[in-house]
Formats: sequence, C-alpha cells, structure tokens
Amino acid sequence: MASRSNRTAVLPAAVMYTLWMAGTWFFEGRIETLLRPDAVLDRLVYAFAINLCLGIAGTVLIVRWLARRPGAPGPERSGFGSWTRALTCAVIGFGLGLASYLGQGAPSTDPVVVANAFSQVFVVSVAEVMVCWVLAGAAVEAALEPRMGRAATVPAALVSAVLFGAYHFAHSAPFNTWSMVALLTVVGLATGAFYFLGRDVLGTAIFHNFLGTFGVTQALAATGGLKALDALQVPLLGTAGATTAVLLAGYWWVRGGRSIRSV
Repeated sequence: MASRSNRTAVLPAAVMYTLWMAGTWFFEGRIETLLRPDAVLDRLVYAFAINLCLGIAGTVLIVRWLARRPGAPGPERSGFGSWTRALTCAVIGFGLGLASYLGQGAPSTDPVVVANAFSQVFVVSVAEVMVCWVLAGAAVEAALEPRMGRAATVPAALVSAVLFGAYHFAHSAPFNTWSMVALLTVVGLATGAFYFLGRDVLGTAIFHNFLGTFGVTQALAATGGLKALDALQVPLLGTAGATTAVLLAGYWWVRGGRSIRSV
C-alpha cells in the first residue's frame, strides 16, 4: 500500500473537488445560469468566484503548498514545468485542439466566432484541468506509484476522466444528464492523455478548451445563436486574458518565485 506521505495530496484534492462542484451547482446548476443569457451578474460570479478564484487560484495555492511536502507530486509532475515546455505544449495543444475542432465538423469557421467561443469557456476549462488533472489526477498517481510504478498513470487518468464527467451533474441541462456525463468522461480520457504525456497545464488547457469550444458552438448553432458571437466580445476576451494571467503567474509562484527554465 502507498505510504501516508504518498497520500498527502489526496485529501486536499478531494476537498477542493467537493467545494468546486458544490459551488458550481449553487451558482450555475441550481439557478440554471448558463440557460439565462440575461443573467450577466450570475455568470460573472460563476466564472470568477467559482472557477478563477476557487478552481484555478485555489489549486495553485494547494499545489504550491504540496510542493514542499514529502511524497506529494512536485511542480513538474503537476504540470508546472519550464517555460520551454509550456510554450511547446501550448503550440501542440493549439494544433491538436484546432484539428479536433475542425475534424468534428466545425459549427463555425469564422475566426471571430471561434475566438469568442474559445474565450467564453476558457476560464471553466482551465479550472477543470486544474482540479481534475493537476490536483486529483496527480494526487492519485502519487498515491499509487509506490505500488504500481509508472502504471499508476493509467488509474490516475481514469479517475480524472470520471471526476471530470461527474462534475457536470452540478451543471444545468443538458450537461447534467447521464448520457452527457458519459460522453464527457470519454472526452476526459483524451484530455488526460495529453496531460499525462505532456505534463503541462497550459498546453492541456488549450487542447481541452477546443473540445469545449466545439460543444458551445454546436449548441449555439442548433438554436441559431451563433450570430451573438459574430462581433468580438470584450468581456469574454477580458475574462480569458485574466485567466491566462493568473495561470501564468501560477507557473512562477508554484515554483516559489524561482526561475522555471529548468524542467
């Protein structure tokens, strides 16, 4: 069995996942925020309080704390490696994500529409990657590694995908249905493959976000709502920019303010 030190990250991961999922239900699923286009304030609270502050910044704090504890996954294993790795994985994630978006039959190829949709879901996508893979996935892997070795990555990827799918029960329809949760769990396997192979948060978030972008544009196309995104939306771009800034600051801070040139 894994030693107590190797299970260090499991409890914080479980607590964060529970709080994040509960917050999502309270500020989104309970009041169907995403189904009400006029609920601007509710959307902002959901995006910033639950995803940017709790899911992203909160996970950064926990990963930073765990970095100094024995048996817990270090910065590199959690996805906070060098700038070179981050840039490389970001380019690869963008390329693979865009190919996936186009390969599934892109609902829109208008660059403005795609940019708006990408920005709209980016804060949620980053929070999903941070909580389900960076925190929970890496914790499970570290806990099982003493007994399973490198094979521990497989159950870690499976657990992360299941947690990602189950998280959508906290959302409004149609994401809270069993069929959608099952589909998103499969999607989570693709994200997990990218994360555990690349070991980089930014690249994984970009790749994962293209999967979310497809879902959003597909839903909007079905209801004739794509026209709402045919002009650049400054609030959406601003939210994505703030998310990127917090994430990049996390790279520096998780490493204790030290240079992250080394992998």
